[in-house]
Amino acid sequence: MRILVHSVMVCFLATNAFGQSPQGTDPNEPFRPPLDPLSLKLDANNDGELSTEELSKAPAVLQALDLNKDGKLTIEELLPGFQERRPGFGRPDTMGAGRGPNRVEQKLTEKHDADKNGYLDPIERQKALAEVQIFGGGGGRPGGRPGGRPGGRPGGPAAQSGSTGPKVSPNDVNNFPDLSLYDSTILRTIFIEFDTDTWEDEMAKFKNTDVEMPATVTVDGTEYPLVGVKFRGQSSFGHVPAGSKRSLNLSMDLIDGDQKLYGYKTLNLLNCNGDASFLSSILFSQLASDYLPTPKANMVKVVINGESWGIYSNVQQFNKDFLKEFYGTTAGARWKVAGSPQADGGLRYLGDDIAPYRQRFEIKSRDDDDSWNALIHLCKVLNETPIENLPTALEPLLNVDGVLRFLAIDVAVVNSDGYWTRASDYSIYLDPRGTFHILPHDMNESFRGGGPKGEGFPGPPPEQLGAPADGLPPGGQFGRPQGFGRPGGRGPGGPGHGGPTLDPLVGLDSERMPLRSRLLAVPQYRKLYLQYLRTIAEKNLAHKNLTPLIAHYRNLVDSEVQIDTRKMLSYDAFANATAPLQNNQAAAPGSINEFIGQRRDFLLKHEEISAVAVLDIKRPTILRPRVVEGDTGVKVAISEFLASNKRTNKDPQGEFEDWIELVNYDSTDVDLSGMFLTDDDDLYKWKIPANTIIKAGGYLIIWADEDGGDEGLHANFKLSKDGESIILTNQDVIVDRLKYGPQISDVSTGRIAGDNGEMKKLKPTPGSPNRLVD
Repeated sequence: MRILVHSVMVCFLATNAFGQSPQGTDPNEPFRPPLDPLSLKLDANNDGELSTEELSKAPAVLQALDLNKDGKLTIEELLPGFQERRPGFGRPDTMGAGRGPNRVEQKLTEKHDADKNGYLDPIERQKALAEVQIFGGGGGRPGGRPGGRPGGRPGGPAAQSGSTGPKVSPNDVNNFPDLSLYDSTILRTIFIEFDTDTWEDEMAKFKNTDVEMPATVTVDGTEYPLVGVKFRGQSSFGHVPAGSKRSLNLSMDLIDGDQKLYGYKTLNLLNCNGDASFLSSILFSQLASDYLPTPKANMVKVVINGESWGIYSNVQQFNKDFLKEFYGTTAGARWKVAGSPQADGGLRYLGDDIAPYRQRFEIKSRDDDDSWNALIHLCKVLNETPIENLPTALEPLLNVDGVLRFLAIDVAVVNSDGYWTRASDYSIYLDPRGTFHILPHDMNESFRGGGPKGEGFPGPPPEQLGAPADGLPPGGQFGRPQGFGRPGGRGPGGPGHGGPTLDPLVGLDSERMPLRSRLLAVPQYRKLYLQYLRTIAEKNLAHKNLTPLIAHYRNLVDSEVQIDTRKMLSYDAFANATAPLQNNQAAAPGSINEFIGQRRDFLLKHEEISAVAVLDIKRPTILRPRVVEGDTGVKVAISEFLASNKRTNKDPQGEFEDWIELVNYDSTDVDLSGMFLTDDDDLYKWKIPANTIIKAGGYLIIWADEDGGDEGLHANFKLSKDGESIILTNQDVIVDRLKYGPQISDVSTGRIAGDNGEMKKLKPTPGSPNRLVD
């Protein structure tokens, strides 16, 4: 126990020495995090310091925590009721749910929701807040942390602090009910009304919990009740002091699962941290959407409790709404590769164990081993296949053409949060057919100049950042020469933030960025990548395309930026960043227009880029299965279904649920792996689990009850008693489909003869041959 006492004392004193503000109340000073339960017990008088007397009592305090008297302290004994917080790890059963991307939020909502209405009212929140403070959770920084260097990059003091803004009511603004949420021609106002004036402080303290602040949101004259609001982001929260603009996440469906705003259930309102123009995400989205499915973006004005909080960037969420819009389905697995100074989210192969991947990739869809194993297989093929065999091995798994477009855009606009520099801040999608797609995520650090000579910034070793020691290849720290530029050191533009002269062939020798180092080692891929770069430079980076867009948004929000009291950078910085071209077509120094011109000229003069041809680009199209008539080769059909099961038969959980029966009319067993069922136009809605077998001549019951977590086969949809469709697909081929009208309770519908028999009213016979109603 003596060693443990010493370790705890060192950690406690180091934490307080590092985090304590000299004045304790200055909002611009670093905020000392709340103490954990162990430290609270040791600090008997709650003064944030350990006296000699308190230290003398430490052994007794520690021994009192050893509940099972085994001479050891478990994490549960040290932090009762809280998740394990070892760097990069979580509980053994969550495999990396601590401080890594899949960390578990502190769960407070269900515990404190006394009336069980799905959200916390003011009284319930006060009880939850007490627990956040007790356990040192929440991530709240009432004073904020210093944020934003004067030039707009994270790390230094904020350029200016926020102050109370103008009063605004819904009667003061224009409404646009007929225009889409991401319409670029308008400035829409979003009103957020909380039930308390202390909403900012509460939301900061609830940051790392599952608590969403309930609010009424009003848009275009329509009120949306019980919308969940949280602060979001990492540097956009941690580097921004209280009272200044922080990024917001709005869940329209907090209570009502069907409540959406113009078709979208989640809103990301970004504070554009470090971006004086407010335009980086919008310009990136506009350019990239010609090449890839890309989150949409525009500008909105936000009013909170009747006070203007100014201009935000409204960026589309990468969720099921996004998949439905761009891929025609909500099915498949999704990962977010969050920003990380250790820069190791680049899809290196880390072995077959799932745990190290959980430390780097945040799964946003259902967490299952099949999805992780598919990702691991992709990494293994990408990293270990000989270059000469890579196209044959990789193309069945990865949309390589899409990746090359992604890589070209990332470098062309010098995305300083991008794959080329941090091997992070992007999204991964595994579609239902088993193909991976790489997509843009964080777009806010693009279209900016670099630091002096394009220099980046060094970072501490990964073990100091909560990363495993194998987080980087030997010597490959973030912002250091290894892994950037050409062999032997820094290429033009250097690492880190880059600049207009960033080398388009950066990272070709970096093991931590195999999408660049491995793919671009294949001659045909390298050529296509260079062609995409030339096409982007010739067409998209031309002033005639982007300069009018910059001018449009400048005119749209200029007067609002002037009176925006919560912005972190000055109006002069906005005016300079968005400055138009002069009469002689010269760009103002430091403006986006200057960056565009310089970047375009550099790329077009690049020796390898100038040697390839411009491409004719076709915009991405929605993936939809083919409709194949006649014999599909699959001897499985929809045999029978019951859309209103009141008393016929129960599922394995003892509930009367709707069901669908499939029949195998072949003479051999059929493996349904890779097949899907749906009740609407999302033909990949529910994937039949791998290794699901129908015996020859046999039947299979699938419960249509949205209970996917239960034992048995449970689809993620229910059947409508009023009538709809049921469709069975195999990869991209429709195997069987039927359309039905209103149904009678406990009377099923199905076929009597074979797979093409006429649909009849039946006596329910799940798992047996069909029989007509007597």
